[in-house]
Amino acid sequence: MRVLVTGGAGYIGSHAARTLARRGHEVIIYDDLSTGHRQLARGFPLIEGNIGNAEKLASALTGVDAVMHFAAKSLVPESMRDPRKYFENNVRDGLVLLNACVESGVKKLIFSSTAAVYGIPKESPITEGAPKQPVNPYGFSKLSFEYALQSYDSAYGLRFMSLRYFNAAGADESGEIGELHEPETHLIPNALKAAVGQGELQIFGTDYDTPDGTCVRDYIHVTDLADAHVLALEYLNNGGRSEFLNLGTGKGSSVREVVITVEQVVGRELSKRISGRREGDPPILLADPSRAEKLLGWKARLSLRDMVASSWNFFQKHASARAAEIETR
Repeated sequence: MRVLVTGGAGYIGSHAARTLARRGHEVIIYDDLSTGHRQLARGFPLIEGNIGNAEKLASALTGVDAVMHFAAKSLVPESMRDPRKYFENNVRDGLVLLNACVESGVKKLIFSSTAAVYGIPKESPITEGAPKQPVNPYGFSKLSFEYALQSYDSAYGLRFMSLRYFNAAGADESGEIGELHEPETHLIPNALKAAVGQGELQIFGTDYDTPDGTCVRDYIHVTDLADAHVLALEYLNNGGRSEFLNLGTGKGSSVREVVITVEQVVGRELSKRISGRREGDPPILLADPSRAEKLLGWKARLSLRDMVASSWNFFQKHASARAAEIETR
C-alpha cells in the first residue's frame, strides 16, 4: 500500500514509517516540522505542510491508499494553558484531513489516539468500554476527533482504527531515531539527562497508594507501538471494521522502578529531587490490551529494560547533534 504518514517526522510517526517500509509498504511523510525533525524523516519522501492546508493535502493524497495520522499537539500542561492551540490543530485541522481523505477517495485511516480520553479511570486495567471523561483539553481534543471518525465512517465509509496508547518509550534498535522533544516531558529521557549531569530528575509524589509510593504506569516500547499501527492498517486492508483499541503491556512499572532500571543501564546513580504530587495524576494507569491481541494478533514483546537500553543507545549517539539543534532554534 501507499501510505501517507502525517507527523511522520515525529517520535512515534517516524518509527511507524520505518516499520511500514520494512513490511513492504510505500511511505510518504507529511509534516510541518513544527515539532518534528527532518532527521527523523531521512530516507523517505517528505512533504512539508500543515494538516490544515487543504490544497497541499489534496496533492499529497494523490495515489495514496491509506493515512496514518500522528500530527497533533500532545503536551498536557500546554493544553491547559493554551487550549485553543489544541482544538485548532487536533480537531479543526484534523477535520481538514478527514475531508481531504473523503474527497481523494482514501478509505482507510489509522489514528494515533491516547489513554487521555479516559481521564482518571475508576478501574484498572482500563478496557475500551471504560467511560471517556478527559480531564484536560488534550484528551478532549483527541476524543472529539474520535467522534468525528465514527461519523465519517457511518456517512462516507472512511474506515479507521483508533489506537489509544499509554506511555510510549524507547527507540529503534538501530539507534538512528528516538525521542527528540523540546521541552522533554517524558520520564526516561529526562532520567537519562540526569544520569549525565544535565540537571536533576524531578519525581512527583512518593505517597501514592502503590507498592513503593510512586505512580505506576504502563510503559510500551515505541517499536511495539509501530508494529501495532501497521497490523491495524493491514487489518483494515483485509476487510476489518473500524475499531478503538488500547495498546499497552497490561503491566505497570513505578517511577522508582524506572529510575532503578535507568541507573542499572547507565551504571551510575541519578541526581533526583522529590516534589509533591501533580494535580490530576492517578496512582495507577494500566491498559487492558486483550482486544488488540485478539483482533490484530499483536502483543507487546519488549521490556522496560529494552526501552531504557534503546533510549540510552539513541541518547549517546545523538547527544551532540541534539544540543546543536536546540542551540539554533
